Amino acid sequence: MTRKEAVEYYHQLLEDADLVSESVDVLDRGLESARLIFGGRRLTPYLRPHFITADEWAMARRACETIWSALQKVKEAAVESDELLDELGITEIERELVKIDPGYRQVSPTARLDSFLGESAYSFVELNGESPAGIAYSDSASNIFLDLPIMKRFTERYPVSKLEGRAKLLQVLLDCHTEYLGRQPDEKPVIAIVDLKGLPTQQEFELFRDFFEYSGYSAVICSPEELEFDGEKLWYGGVAIDIVYKRLLVNEYLPIMDKAPALLDAYRAGAVCMVNSFRGKLVHKKAIFAVLTNERYASLFNEAELAAIADHIPWTRRFRNENTINAGTEIDLVEWTRSNSSKLVLKPNDDYGGHGIYIGWSLSESEWDEAIAVALANGDYLVQEKVQTAKEHFPMLFDEHGKWGMVEQLVDLDPLLFNGVVGSAFTRLSSSELANVSSGGGMVPTFILGDV
Repeated sequence: MTRKEAVEYYHQLLEDADLVSESVDVLDRGLESARLIFGGRRLTPYLRPHFITADEWAMARRACETIWSALQKVKEAAVESDELLDELGITEIERELVKIDPGYRQVSPTARLDSFLGESAYSFVELNGESPAGIAYSDSASNIFLDLPIMKRFTERYPVSKLEGRAKLLQVLLDCHTEYLGRQPDEKPVIAIVDLKGLPTQQEFELFRDFFEYSGYSAVICSPEELEFDGEKLWYGGVAIDIVYKRLLVNEYLPIMDKAPALLDAYRAGAVCMVNSFRGKLVHKKAIFAVLTNERYASLFNEAELAAIADHIPWTRRFRNENTINAGTEIDLVEWTRSNSSKLVLKPNDDYGGHGIYIGWSLSESEWDEAIAVALANGDYLVQEKVQTAKEHFPMLFDEHGKWGMVEQLVDLDPLLFNGVVGSAFTRLSSSELANVSSGGGMVPTFILGDV
C-alpha cells in the first residue's frame, strides 16, 4: 500500500454526507470531553489524521535517533567549552544554570524534532529540547480519531497503528529519578507539573495529571511562585515533591526567579529531580543546528552522525559579520544572505511560536534588507537554508456547525524522543509557512499504515 492510495480512499469516504456528519459529532464530543481546546478553539479542526507508512516511520526513527546521538555529544562538549557556549548563544545566567548537574546524563530526556517528510527529502527544521508540548494532546486525539465513524470505515480496508506517548513520558520521569537517586526509590515519587499560571496549555497539564494518578502516582499542577524549599525538600502546600516535570521555559522563569527562587534552590541543592533540566537549554537554542552543520565542529561526530546531519539538517549559521563556508565555498555571510533571499530564513535563536521569523522568499528586496538590519542589530539571529516542505490537502472544519472543505496545509511531522529513543509523534498543520499552534495552526494525530 502507498500513502497516496490510503489518502485517496479516505477522501472518497468523505463523499458520504451522513458519515461525515456523524464523524463531526463524535469529533466534537471527544474534543470537549478530552479538553482538547487551545485558546478557545478546536485544537484539531480536521476530519482526517496524518498517515505515514511503516517504512517512512522506520526511516524517521533512524534519522531522529542518529541526530540525537550527535546532539548529546554537543551537550557533553559544551558543558566544558566556552567557545561552544558562545556559538550556541548561551547567556551568562544560562551558563550558571547549565553547569548545575541534574543527576542524570541525558541532555533532554523528553524532546521533539520538528520535521518535513517531503517527496524526496526528510528534513528537520527545529528542535524543542526544553519543554516539548503536545504529548498528551496527541494521545487523546488518537483515541478520539479511532472512534470516528469514518476512521472505522477506513480501517476496514487500511489497518493503522496508533502512537502513544504519555506512558513513555512517565517512564522517562521515573528512569531519570532512579538515575538521580542512584537506586530504586523507597516509595512511589510525587510528581509536580510546573509552569506559569493561566497558560493555554493548562488542559494538557490536567491530562498528564490524570494519567499519572491513573498510573498510581500522586501528581500536582503548580507554578514556581507556589513552591517552597526548606533546605531539604521542595514543597507545594503540604505536599513534598520528588520529581518536577518542568514545562516552564527558562525564558519565562528568569524574570520571576528572584521572587520565586524555591525551584532553582532545590534543584541546585540536588533536592529534587527536574525533567527536563536547565541543561536542555543547550540543545533548545536554535543555534544547535549551526553547530551541527559547521565544519569547525565535525570532529565531534562519527561518520553515521555526519551523514545524517548532511541528509537531514539544513545548513545554518549564527547571523553576523563573518566569512564562513557554504557548499564548499567561502562566503561573506551577510552579503551572501542579502543575495540569496529566495532560499533563506532569518530566525531568532531563542524564541518560539513563530515570533520574529523572516521568510526570505515571501519578502520584497527592501523588506529582506530591513530583516537583515533587524537581525544584525539584535545580535542573536540565525540564517538557515530552505528545506523541502510537505503539503497535503486535509478536510478542515470552518465553524462550529460542521461546515468543512478541502484545504492545502503545510504538514509538520513532529517525532517525540524519550531518553533519545523515538516513541511517538504527532503532526501540526498550517495554512501558512509557520506550522505551530500558537500562530494559528492545528494538530492531528499521526497513524502508521499497517503494523509497526
